[in-house]
Amino acid sequence: MKSSEDLRRILRAVDHKSYPAYKDLRGAYSLGSFVLGIDHVQGDPFASPSRLSVQIDGAKAAFPPAYYREKHCRIALQDYLNRLFYKEIEKYTFKAKGSGKSGLISVSRCGQEILERSAVTIRPADGQLLVRFSVGFPANGRTINASQLERILFEFLPACVQSVLFYRRLPAAKVQAVIHLAEDQQFIRSQLEPMGLCAFVANGSVLPRQSGVSALPMKDGIPFVSPKSMEVTLNLPHHGPLSGMGIRKGITLIVGGGYHGKSTLLEALELGVYNHIAGDGREYVITDDTALKIRAEDGRSIKKTDISMFINNLPNKKDTKAFYSEDASGSTSQAANVIEGMESGAKVFLIDEDTCATNFMIRDELMQRVVCRDEEPITPFIERARFLYEKCGISSVLVAGSSGAYFYIADSILQMDRYVPKDITEFAKKEAAEYAAVSAALEKSPVQGCPDAQSRSHAQNRPAVQKLPDPALPSFRRVPSCNMALRRDDRLKTRTRGTDDVQLGHENIDLRYLEQLADHEQTAALSYILAMAEKNLLDGRKTMTQLVDAICALMEEKGLAALSSGSYLPTDLAMPRRQEIFACFNRYRGLKL
Repeated sequence: MKSSEDLRRILRAVDHKSYPAYKDLRGAYSLGSFVLGIDHVQGDPFASPSRLSVQIDGAKAAFPPAYYREKHCRIALQDYLNRLFYKEIEKYTFKAKGSGKSGLISVSRCGQEILERSAVTIRPADGQLLVRFSVGFPANGRTINASQLERILFEFLPACVQSVLFYRRLPAAKVQAVIHLAEDQQFIRSQLEPMGLCAFVANGSVLPRQSGVSALPMKDGIPFVSPKSMEVTLNLPHHGPLSGMGIRKGITLIVGGGYHGKSTLLEALELGVYNHIAGDGREYVITDDTALKIRAEDGRSIKKTDISMFINNLPNKKDTKAFYSEDASGSTSQAANVIEGMESGAKVFLIDEDTCATNFMIRDELMQRVVCRDEEPITPFIERARFLYEKCGISSVLVAGSSGAYFYIADSILQMDRYVPKDITEFAKKEAAEYAAVSAALEKSPVQGCPDAQSRSHAQNRPAVQKLPDPALPSFRRVPSCNMALRRDDRLKTRTRGTDDVQLGHENIDLRYLEQLADHEQTAALSYILAMAEKNLLDGRKTMTQLVDAICALMEEKGLAALSSGSYLPTDLAMPRRQEIFACFNRYRGLKL
């Protein structure tokens, strides 16, 4: 390992040279209390910034082992240090001057969710701390300005490191509060299954956000208060007793007028698969971490997915046990999303009628009488939701505002009234029963509007709607294989655009409708996962489930470092869920199946 004096000497040697001479700086340097790693040097002042790292021995960082031995605590502490480091370097970014990205200093910018990231990692065995970040090496034009880089490395960076990366310099009570919140959140998550819940929303939570483009809590937002009939109390390790609404397993229906908070509640549940920071308003909104948002996606590709549970007997005789389409309709895409969600191991489906294909969700009795079952290839979700729960253990939480059909099958019915939840299960069930009785009475009365007796007889003799038999479980035997052209490509490129899409080589994967991707760094990680799979894992023998199992096991063992294929790990990766890994493969049109 080189010393700080070696670093100064090299900086002086390359000063005023052509920009590529900066590559002489690569290596590790001891800067007293920490080791500076210059892992990758940009080739041009206008290119992506250079990648650097700071490594601190566990004994020097001196965080209590209890704060990082357990995974949930470690991720929370890493997230907290990431946020502190970001605030510190913001004071210094672009203070060193030059062309292009000269003087830029950046690290992951965290949102409201607490995610495992490559930016800050703590080794559980000994507490070794590693921070990865980016620096734009200064230049005038394309000529090295080493004196400005020296300011960054010997003035700005040590000031940031000393301020936030050593336990003795931090307010102990605030660090402890971060860990205590993580332990309380983990406790709630661990209690969902034994209590028969799929989600918990604490009283006092603030669910509305400031705007459609801001994840911050709405100022003066109405605090959430559970209906007494759905209220449960948990005795958290640190917070103590906490009451809130427990959403029980089964089929839960959320209804209410427009703009009364139905979708706001569902969106909070969608992101409840992640822990949130204190002050977010949703820090005690905890959802089963396998929960998956299901919606229609017109135009998505489907590759050999068994959608026969929902779609059969197509007029063109197309096989729905291994359905293939490059341009799926709303109903077929939503059917595929349900089956692929089952394949991914999801135990809760979250559904908002606003983003669904109507003919996939429901066909009312009159439509079934006019267009009989034999003439309709789609079996709607309403006729499979009970089967999914009772036979597959998959609960459903549905938002509906225009159809009361789901009242008949729902276990719990929640009405949002000006953001206040009310349990109307008993009332809705009673109204549904009375409505059914009135409908039955009308069936026996003369049919209005029929021009003659023959028409009346024909209408009255339509077969009644019958409950369908249970379907066969779908097959999950898809076996992907590699694209040899990509495997042989030594410079296989990946790119991302926010959380919207991933590019692998020349192939674009559209991820716009994966609404539970919380951060663009998760999308970046998905791009690396695709590249790793094409290079190393797609062997033509593993099923899709075995492939994702292998990827998840690798990342469980090595963290995001498992995705590194070179000498350094990118600074801007965040851990995606198993469900989004599946979803990304399923939307990859270039996947060989």
